[in-house]
Amino acid sequence: MPDSQQSQPIRQLLAGIKGFRARYYERRPDSMRQLVTEGQHPEILMIGCSDSRVDPALLTQAEPGELFVVRNVANLVPPYQPDGSYHGTSAAIEYAVRSLGVSHVIVLGHAQCGGIQGLIRLRTGQTTDDDFVSPWVSIAGSALDPYLGGAGNEASKADAERLQQNPGVIERAAIRTSVDNLMTFPFVRERVEAGTLSLHGWWFDLESGELWATEGKSRVFLPVE
Repeated sequence: MPDSQQSQPIRQLLAGIKGFRARYYERRPDSMRQLVTEGQHPEILMIGCSDSRVDPALLTQAEPGELFVVRNVANLVPPYQPDGSYHGTSAAIEYAVRSLGVSHVIVLGHAQCGGIQGLIRLRTGQTTDDDFVSPWVSIAGSALDPYLGGAGNEASKADAERLQQNPGVIERAAIRTSVDNLMTFPFVRERVEAGTLSLHGWWFDLESGELWATEGKSRVFLPVE
């Protein structure tokens, strides 16, 4: 397609691909050739959000071949459910752990997450007309429970409305829920208990650029120095 017929966003992406090709294929051909001939051997599976502001490779400045990444709305991990249906995130987890043999799984959440804000709105009683987003974010519904009264009562609705002003609490709680859900996968639990796989929860603050993390058995998020 002639440049005159391409929109500015597409031209920008194509220029980026040219820059990538120049950086890695022209200046560092050996590294890319090795990835082609020997395949990928990442040590880290990153489960991130689809949000355009939080790209795991950009945030971590990872090189090609260093991260195996799956992204979805609100960086959620569903519980283990081998029912023959379509499970994209679970498939990525299985491939990374069983086939690639990663040593670390990181659930990377972030501030101002639209998926988590949508989950909170659902608990205030707001209705939606989406087909997929609401059922998907409900995976993290239990993350709200400690902060709300009984389901459906006025106290619960009021608590949810207050949480809308401080969504970071739920964003971090949802990350803990996803880490817990990782342990429902038998092949994940087996390797964690064997000491060959570590699970991590990370939360990135879009406003400050700070990273908060919880690791191992700790459920407390602390700033990373």
